[in-house]
Amino acid sequence: MVKVKYSGVRESRSNRYNDLGTSGREIEEKFKKGCLKRADRSFAQGLQCQQINSMAALMSLEDSVFISHSPQGCVGCAIMAVDMYRVGQIHRGEKIIKNPRLIVTNIDQKSVVFGGENKLREAVKKAVERYNPRIAFIYASCASGIIGDDIDAIALDLQSEYPDTVMVPIHCEGFKSKICASGFDAAFISINKYILKKEKTEKQDNLVNLFAPTTISYADQKEMERMLSLLGAEVNYIPFYSSLEKIKRIPAATASTSICKVFADEFMKTLEEDYGIPYSHTVMPIGIRNTDKWYRGIAKVLGKEKEVEEIITKEHERIEPLVARIRERLHGKRVFICGGTGRSFAAAALIDDFGMELVGLETPTYDEDAQVDIEYLNNIHKNFVVDIANMQPFEQVNLINKLRPDAFIGVPEWAAKLGVPTTHVLDGKRPTMGYDGLLYLGNKIADQLENPGFNKKIAKHVKLPYKESWYKENAFKYITEGGN
Repeated sequence: MVKVKYSGVRESRSNRYNDLGTSGREIEEKFKKGCLKRADRSFAQGLQCQQINSMAALMSLEDSVFISHSPQGCVGCAIMAVDMYRVGQIHRGEKIIKNPRLIVTNIDQKSVVFGGENKLREAVKKAVERYNPRIAFIYASCASGIIGDDIDAIALDLQSEYPDTVMVPIHCEGFKSKICASGFDAAFISINKYILKKEKTEKQDNLVNLFAPTTISYADQKEMERMLSLLGAEVNYIPFYSSLEKIKRIPAATASTSICKVFADEFMKTLEEDYGIPYSHTVMPIGIRNTDKWYRGIAKVLGKEKEVEEIITKEHERIEPLVARIRERLHGKRVFICGGTGRSFAAAALIDDFGMELVGLETPTYDEDAQVDIEYLNNIHKNFVVDIANMQPFEQVNLINKLRPDAFIGVPEWAAKLGVPTTHVLDGKRPTMGYDGLLYLGNKIADQLENPGFNKKIAKHVKLPYKESWYKENAFKYITEGGN
């Protein structure tokens, strides 16, 4: 029987859902019964594109250039990845801060009518001749995909002209998937095809691939490396702040794991199939429970179950008295959480460490992994709202205005303008992961609650762009159920 390759489109896997508004209890029951339906919105305020995720995943790679075959507007959201890259260099002690080498072909009306392949060819040649990179990533876009420009053929043709630069075309057209994490998959599929090429290499004892996205701070990287080193592991931290050499080391690893639940989960499956590398895919290590679970997962793959239990016991002895102090400051506080699929559920588990009450949870997608987390959360929290939404702030402000939580954890802009104390959990600048990150994040939440003046002043002077009538509506008014 011929094996079907993963397409890179997350909706092609069963039991993955987007666009849903319900409660924690209802979503758990419907998923169990198989009657959860895929839905759509009759109105949508925004959508995170998978092209941006493909770009952000790789933008800090050394000696690389990034060519986006798109209109100029498509690279606008890259500013977040650029900011993370610059801040990350400072945290890593760099004295001369660089920007990523990002070029856009500027597809325009003429390109759409007559094709944009000549523009792309010229852009790639200029990028290689100007920067002499070791890798050139060529990103597709909705526009180039619709007009049918063949980025693969151009990459193959230019590869012979520039043999010292690896040409890597990435098919991340935004219209292919509503699940933005598909952009990560598109990047990794191309890395496997054009860089790794299924070539076998000699295994290196205790080498662990640790996959991490741009939103992981340097402090979190050091914490994860510290924890793995206690198990005797050498860490290949990729692809953020990585290099071609580190990418090529991937097949030599004896195990793989990811910090983010949806960042490299599909790629780790491919690595096991193509290179025989076992992997651990559990949770994002935020909070005591999730950090323990993540740690035990990779330890099991490495055959270090006994050692990890001894380490966990020592870590608990160290941090639990400190967590108890934070719990005294946060116990009983009501919280709304918004973040990526892995991060939002991890943060929801974290608040139990501090005795807080979950009232609302917003996340882009729902799948079998999320179901495991929901079952856990439903055992802790009596009732909470679940909003499956990829960047729909009009729903978020409606819910926050109704629920009036004591604190908001997530991407804080909209909640801050409602006067709610906010803490950023999608934070590539400060620690949130592991045993040490738990302490920092908990104290940060408590500090925000005890000093809410900034948010209150913002609420007095900033008006959100919604009519008062919208706050009285059902937040999920524009979600329409479709077929399975």
